[in-house]
Amino acid sequence: MFFIIFFLILFASVAYCCWHIWVVLPVARFIKILVMVGCIGSLLMLFLTLAPWLDEWPMKVSSIIYEVGTTSLIVLLYLTLTFLVLDLGRLLHIVPKTWLVHNVWTSLALVIGMGCLLAFGNIQYHHKVRQPLSLLTDKVLRKDMKFVLVSDLHLGYHNRGQELERWVSLLNKERADAILIAGDIVDRSIRPLLADSMAATFRKLNAPVYACLGNHEYYAGEPDAQQFYIDAGIHLLRDSAVLLKDGVLLVGRDDRTNKRRKPLKAILPQPDSAHYTILLEHQPYHLEEAEHAGIDFQFSGHTHHGQVWPISWITDATYEKSFGSHQRGNTHYYISSGLGIWGAKIRIGTRSEYIVAEVKRR
Repeated sequence: MFFIIFFLILFASVAYCCWHIWVVLPVARFIKILVMVGCIGSLLMLFLTLAPWLDEWPMKVSSIIYEVGTTSLIVLLYLTLTFLVLDLGRLLHIVPKTWLVHNVWTSLALVIGMGCLLAFGNIQYHHKVRQPLSLLTDKVLRKDMKFVLVSDLHLGYHNRGQELERWVSLLNKERADAILIAGDIVDRSIRPLLADSMAATFRKLNAPVYACLGNHEYYAGEPDAQQFYIDAGIHLLRDSAVLLKDGVLLVGRDDRTNKRRKPLKAILPQPDSAHYTILLEHQPYHLEEAEHAGIDFQFSGHTHHGQVWPISWITDATYEKSFGSHQRGNTHYYISSGLGIWGAKIRIGTRSEYIVAEVKRR
């Protein structure tokens, strides 16, 4: 049902924007046809990003298809919003009808405005925010501990090896006790990760890496993703737990895409009152489960905080908490908007981030 509604809205938006573009452009019919072909062709590339044969084409071609196709979705969103505002203004007699019919200034404003918006969004995406987080506990720790928390790297046809190298350098500066990844390391295919030797890049991290699976590991092929984790030296916590030498218990759940994953209480039959417990759970649904299981801190991702406004409003309405710090009872949560991103490397009204969490004794 979700996909049916999504595609109905998508096709309606395409028809609505194409009609407006046709009417507003002050150019010859032949040029308008070329513009329509370009617009629709760009959106068709969005569907090609879902096709299995994307992995069979040359890497450069596949990357261009991915970048153009997913960026066109962002352009469609903001063109639709722009034309809706202009139409509303026209109905309220605020916007003259001449602004929307064969108008060179409106056409230029749309092109320049959209270009500036995409440039701003791309700059926002590449700016990685360092978010400090202090977690206090009365439980016994051998020492105060420092963790770097990241989620949703989405390495693939858009986030390539050079980008991962930059992220590794950024995270290594923190000199953490461990790096925790809350799923979606892989985007849609393992192929670009192998082509760019990203497993070797992960091994440059100067701290042990622990991670759980996300839904995109299943989209990319869970066995291939699991093998990549092994090659990259990433400790996969899949409905399992590990006790670190300094007294912190790490728990990782399989993604809820796997309907047969274990309940959280089956991984931790009894609340652990002796050790500070951190849960890695990719999708932040049913936050009460961690509270009832006696988890001290849950780290999740998945939402991306909508990536762009106003989609962030939808994620805020969908999840109990779609971004930032949260608390239920004695359990603390942090829902990350992600270090990487799905699709176009555009963030508007959201941010790319990594979290530096310090677990301290009171």
